[in-house]
Amino acid sequence: MKDDEFRPKLGKIGSRGSKAGKRYAGQVRAAVNRAGGQPQPGGRFTGSRTGRGGAAAALLKSRDRYAAFRQRRVIVKARIVKLAGKGADGARAHLRYLQRDGVTREGAPGELYGADSDRVDGKAFIDRADGDRHQFRFIVAAEDGIEYEDLKALTRRLMAQMQEDLGTKLDWVAVDHFNTGHPHSHIIVRGRDDRGENLVIAREYISSGIRERAAELVSLDLGPRTDREIELRLRREMEQERFTSIDRRLLSMRDDDGLVSPGGPDAIRQTLHQG
Repeated sequence: MKDDEFRPKLGKIGSRGSKAGKRYAGQVRAAVNRAGGQPQPGGRFTGSRTGRGGAAAALLKSRDRYAAFRQRRVIVKARIVKLAGKGADGARAHLRYLQRDGVTREGAPGELYGADSDRVDGKAFIDRADGDRHQFRFIVAAEDGIEYEDLKALTRRLMAQMQEDLGTKLDWVAVDHFNTGHPHSHIIVRGRDDRGENLVIAREYISSGIRERAAELVSLDLGPRTDREIELRLRREMEQERFTSIDRRLLSMRDDDGLVSPGGPDAIRQTLHQG
């Protein structure tokens, strides 16, 4: 054997390569297939679809990407907060903070609303959540949110769609804030389903499913983005010191040597790519 030749020899470090382990993994994949599911690539379990909403998230992810490119953009920030110990006190403080002065268009305090009422009792919501393991906190901000005179209807439609995707009624309250350049909604959801069990939402649905549903609704209200709107947004991204959609597209255009060709039929896009 040459000095620079290397032949790996498979051993049983940690028993990871044992035949028994491989047989077991094969049995698991076979069981998943028989049940009509799809195993994760390489047989690895990621937990991304564990919980409610996993099927909806997978469906949304598989849709036509050109149609998605025309959708209005929405940013969704999500946080799961444990309520054990001092968590309940933190939940009360968070609710008070959301209702602070100066968050409405008129500079007034924020008002809690729910599925059926424009004014709900925050204390009653906290009392209902007594004993809950956790709660979900979402911030939903449409890029064109300034076009909405009121965000309540949009938030209610989004929550109704989430209930359908998750297969359970949701106990939630929300506050709309207009004190920044992008109007947005703060939504708090109890960590219980309609049977009183802990509400577990699939990671993929939290990370992308809610955003896709919100983008659908905003696009339905305002219409799909025009070529001009897309071009203006991309030009603004050129000046931003962060990872943008232009950077993602450049990465996807790399060849085997990691290079991107400057040529192409779309002059505007080529200008944006070159900066």
